[in-house]
Amino acid sequence: MSAADGAAQRDETRRGTLYGAAAYGIWGAFPLYFHALKPAGPFEILAHRILWSFLFCAAILLLRRDLAWLRSLLADRRRMGVVTAAGILLAINWVVYVLAVLSGRTYEAALGYFINPLVTVALGVVLLGERLRPLQQAALAVGAIAATYLVVAGGIFPWISITLALSFGLYGLLKKRLGVSMDALHSLTAETVALVPVAVIVLVLVARRGELTFGSAGVPHALALASAGVVTAIPLLLFAAAARRVPLVTIGLLQFATPLLQLLAGVLILREHVSPALWVGFAIVWVALAILATDMVRQSRSARA
Repeated sequence: MSAADGAAQRDETRRGTLYGAAAYGIWGAFPLYFHALKPAGPFEILAHRILWSFLFCAAILLLRRDLAWLRSLLADRRRMGVVTAAGILLAINWVVYVLAVLSGRTYEAALGYFINPLVTVALGVVLLGERLRPLQQAALAVGAIAATYLVVAGGIFPWISITLALSFGLYGLLKKRLGVSMDALHSLTAETVALVPVAVIVLVLVARRGELTFGSAGVPHALALASAGVVTAIPLLLFAAAARRVPLVTIGLLQFATPLLQLLAGVLILREHVSPALWVGFAIVWVALAILATDMVRQSRSARA
């Protein structure tokens, strides 16, 4: 590789790292955004997020004249089934996350995304028959200790954390089945297309219960709800741009920034109370993540060698 090629590669890596940091930074600030959407409830927010994300993606695709892929997707029942299942998992993840924020339990959502890498590794073993390296085994063991401690010491099952970690882990598994045939924009468009009927039904039910806030809570609130499409799509596009430019290990390490920022937002800005027992649980999870991160770095270095 020439000096010019090396400089160009380093520039691309720097840009990719910045794109990734921006994506995870935006995701880390999500608690503040969803908290600002009150008095809207989690299901109304979910419906608006689906509809406005679809409209935003559709507008971009129309401007790019990039619609040919949609015809082939709709004609492929297997792929459409996988996309629909992925969309349902994404909707579950979204509504539980918003519920956690609106109920003052952002820290439980952060815990869910902290344990998500451990759940992803476990799913690879259980569903894909992957073999674990020693450090991965150690990380899972420590993660299991953390989960047991949280149930015993906390006295309740951390269903928010578990649901978020499982739904996003299974979502990633389905995305892996789709392979590289769909980029981030195509994927989000297809998933929201599958969920549009659900969003419409949800809005109708919310309206019948007299709980619809769009249009009745002021123009700024309506605009904030309508911005859900941009807020959802932009970090995904930034992440896709980062993934093309930086090593997988860099993406893997950057992902830990999101739950950390979410935890800080919940505790420092939204003034949520985290019990001492839960802090201990977080500490145990962080030990597991440190072991997993060490394995990721070692594996990356070994692959380069």
